Amino acid sequence: MKTSPPSIETGRLVRHLDELLGVATTPDYPPAMNGLQVANRSPIHRIAAAVDASRRTIEGAVSAGANMLIVHHGLFWSGSQPVTGARYDRLRLLFDNDIAVYSAHLPLDTHTTLGNNVLLAEALGLKPSGAFGAWQGIHIGVQGESDVPTAELLSRAGDFSAANGGSVLATSFEPKRLTRRWAVVTGGGANADTLREAREKGIDTLIAGEGPHWTAVDAPEQNLVIIYAGHYATETLGVRALAEHVEREFGIPWSWISAPTGL
Repeated sequence: MKTSPPSIETGRLVRHLDELLGVATTPDYPPAMNGLQVANRSPIHRIAAAVDASRRTIEGAVSAGANMLIVHHGLFWSGSQPVTGARYDRLRLLFDNDIAVYSAHLPLDTHTTLGNNVLLAEALGLKPSGAFGAWQGIHIGVQGESDVPTAELLSRAGDFSAANGGSVLATSFEPKRLTRRWAVVTGGGANADTLREAREKGIDTLIAGEGPHWTAVDAPEQNLVIIYAGHYATETLGVRALAEHVEREFGIPWSWISAPTGL
């Protein structure tokens, strides 16, 4: 007897994801708008995962036959604007193809098993032993101890970034330098708060996605090396892990939509 492919009602899946990620209790920037951003009508039968909600990734979801797009950066990062031009086109594509959009920003960064930070540390061969990146009562990133040459860590980060649509840069360091205490904060993780925390906690190597120019000026003066592994690349991990989780739990297949930004 022929069986129907697996599917799940949108509301049930959203409730599961919200609870799993702690959406209701995790602070975030207002434009993040975590959770379901766009509803649909039909049960979810295939998921597309991407870093950003954009026309490229929505078209990728359409091509993959997905009717839910899970992203890290949602549709409303630029704030309230008229629904015209590119904004209209994005929403029209979603409505015409009955595609829901679910976004998870800091709830996905901070998750202890599916989060971008813990997964990036793992991908680089590092084992977290604590939290890092304090912000509004939560910690966004992770930290730990190691005994690895900084050049080797930079090489690992370069391989990871290149495989995920990015490139790597680092502040200067001596060739024989060792990384003893490290921290990871994906995305725009090199900033005033993380450099101050690194100084207070004795972190010698900060692995981030990107940061402003001044961070590369200040870092050597506090004996800190910053490895900039790419904003996009360092945030490919969480949405993939979340889509894999949905497949394990509910049997819903998923597709990865690659759309590197160059940052």
